[in-house]
Amino acid sequence: MKRVVCFLALVLPGILTVSAQKNENGTVYIDHPALKVVTAFEKATVEGDSAKMSGLLTDDFKAYNGTTSDPALPSSDRLTYVRTLLNYSRQLDYFAIEAIPGSYPDALEYKKDNKNGDVVVQNWVLLKGVHKTTGVKLDAAGFRIYYVTKEGKIKRIISYANGKVLDEIFASFSNRTNGTIYNHHANVNTARKAMYAWEKGDIDQYMSYYGDNAEFYDINTEWGKTRNKAEEKANIEQFRTLFEIKSIDMIGYPDYLEYEMDNGREVLSWWKINLVRKSDKKAIMLPMHLSMGFDENGKIISESAYYSESMLMKK
Repeated sequence: MKRVVCFLALVLPGILTVSAQKNENGTVYIDHPALKVVTAFEKATVEGDSAKMSGLLTDDFKAYNGTTSDPALPSSDRLTYVRTLLNYSRQLDYFAIEAIPGSYPDALEYKKDNKNGDVVVQNWVLLKGVHKTTGVKLDAAGFRIYYVTKEGKIKRIISYANGKVLDEIFASFSNRTNGTIYNHHANVNTARKAMYAWEKGDIDQYMSYYGDNAEFYDINTEWGKTRNKAEEKANIEQFRTLFEIKSIDMIGYPDYLEYEMDNGREVLSWWKINLVRKSDKKAIMLPMHLSMGFDENGKIISESAYYSESMLMKK
């Protein structure tokens, strides 16, 4: 045992020393001539200056899509790539290429396998704009790797980006339906019954139309902040101590939208809430729009209420 302990005492420091060794493979720069080349290229892209773009690329330039599923890794030559980039300035209003907030490009000079002395520039960007035909807003993050030669030309670009926003642009060139609108439906009936239970002060019956995990949102509260059923019940009870509900009248008729995308189920309805403020007996007519989301069992699982809170406070 003593020999083993002595052996480990001799060997372990060596193991730890080996594992802690580091080998440099170049230098990272925050300021470098290659960064200016990339900046000039992106500026020319925004301006749609094809001559300037082409002039900053080598004759044997190649561009690659880093997110392709094709193992052959197809590439674009200089002419094809410039033509592709021109689509952005031609088809987008307010086109811009900006740094992702908090980021900055890096210039890397590698030692290993870099006999030509190329500089690799890594850049994190936001591509912004509004498509002129479809109105789709482009605000997409991207990551680009540029290989810049000693002569100040870009010989390779690898781009990583989420193409879903472009898919939305392509899809928006044709008309398509997204479900069915009903003016009579079981979910419309539920929405009406819920509102009239609320009118009559039958809060337990009102709450019975909502699922256990229902969420309630009010346009007058902070965006994204919702109430659960218990909180909503307390909110209604507090409201009724301040206001007398004289009647609730439907405006027009509700629409039930059964969406194809994401299997959404939504009842849209419009109401006149006739109130009397108890503190000064002031009569108030409060217009309200409700959007109720339903599950497959006909329970309301979300509700968004749109109305002017200032009307309740107005003298």
